[in-house]
Amino acid sequence: MWKRYLILNLILIFASGVFAQNKLNYTQIETKSYALYQAKNWKELIRFSSKARKQGVDFFYLQARTGIALYNLEKYRQADKWFLKAYEADQSFDWLQEYLYYSLFFSARYTEASKYAALFPRAMQKKLNYSASGVLRVSYETGFSFNPDFEELKNRQFKDEINLGSDYGEGYFLKNYNFHSFTLSHRLSPKVVLNHNLTYISVNRETLVDWEGDHSNYPTKVHQYQYYINPVLSLGKKLNVSSALNIIFGNNEVYTGWKPSETTKSYSLTKSNYSNIVFATSVWSDFGNFSPGFEIDAASVNSSRFIQLSSWLTLYPLSNTKFYFTPKVYFKSGTDDQTAGWTAFSFSGEAQLGSIHLTGEYLFGNMNNFIGANGYIVNNFLGKSDHKLTASLFFPIGKNHILFMRYLNQNINEDYRVYVNTEISNTLEYNYTKQTLTIGITWNL
Repeated sequence: MWKRYLILNLILIFASGVFAQNKLNYTQIETKSYALYQAKNWKELIRFSSKARKQGVDFFYLQARTGIALYNLEKYRQADKWFLKAYEADQSFDWLQEYLYYSLFFSARYTEASKYAALFPRAMQKKLNYSASGVLRVSYETGFSFNPDFEELKNRQFKDEINLGSDYGEGYFLKNYNFHSFTLSHRLSPKVVLNHNLTYISVNRETLVDWEGDHSNYPTKVHQYQYYINPVLSLGKKLNVSSALNIIFGNNEVYTGWKPSETTKSYSLTKSNYSNIVFATSVWSDFGNFSPGFEIDAASVNSSRFIQLSSWLTLYPLSNTKFYFTPKVYFKSGTDDQTAGWTAFSFSGEAQLGSIHLTGEYLFGNMNNFIGANGYIVNNFLGKSDHKLTASLFFPIGKNHILFMRYLNQNINEDYRVYVNTEISNTLEYNYTKQTLTIGITWNL
């Protein structure tokens, strides 16, 4: 038995000696990591640095070199971690300041990059073209949306399909609309960016009225104005908060029939005003190749008050913004739905092909009075939708300008309504596909 114990002890002693021989010391790690850095052998440098840390060795230059290796492989969302560690240890190196700023900037962590740049010497801020306050960008977008099914809906015999008889039936059919949108973004302080948007929408519709054998059509308009304000803040090391207020108001023309007397009928065009309001707050953070977030919206839209919640997870498989995608789920409760539950799901992403950026989103679910994009998008039209597809292309023009174009395809479900004594007694659902083309330009200042 004692022989077995002796052999076991000898094996353990031998293994310990081998491990001690293989264990790297500070001098060996410093020498080899510097040689790999000089040779620009980035992948091997990353592997060697990981091996050194597993043996309990880490220091300023090893952190900085790991960050530089990842940066040169365009893995910015992994590189920033090591630059931040190195920066916490020593903030005096201008080359480290520059690497830290751009690793955060190319990771789409713009407000965090600004927060650290504010601590840099003036010479470095000038090199980065950084200012602690001032206008960041100005953007203009215009678009045209149309209903390809308009003529078919206009000539459709709803009164026969629903057996209207002598009751009062009406429908509002979208023909087209155009919009103009101006956006201004400016930095109030290193940790706060404020975005403003003004949008005007002009909608052309056709109102159909069927009443006691009469069939009447009349063009009607909607004029809508929107002001959106959105502060974005960086709190602590990784927490980001974005709040928004969206104020929407406008007027729409209403074409109705009425009876001056028992034997005569008349039609009139009147205007009614409306307003909607949305408060939104979103919170998100960054953890390497993952960025989870949460949003809450409180809204009053079309006389309906509700709360909408959403949560998402953005994944960056390449550790940069050349390709990423975001699944997002929406929940809603309010006066029209007292029980909280799933209402919609979206899948969005971006891919970069050379200097061209392509973004897309597919959204499906119950989009009635739906809120999107941190309170910026508000579906306050008459009907509801269950799917929407958006695709965008971004082209750089010169150094500071970006031209962009979008295409949107969204199905809309609305109702032809039957009234008896001014109360809705019956409805007939119809649907169409709204198609939108937009173009815009952004000036980065």
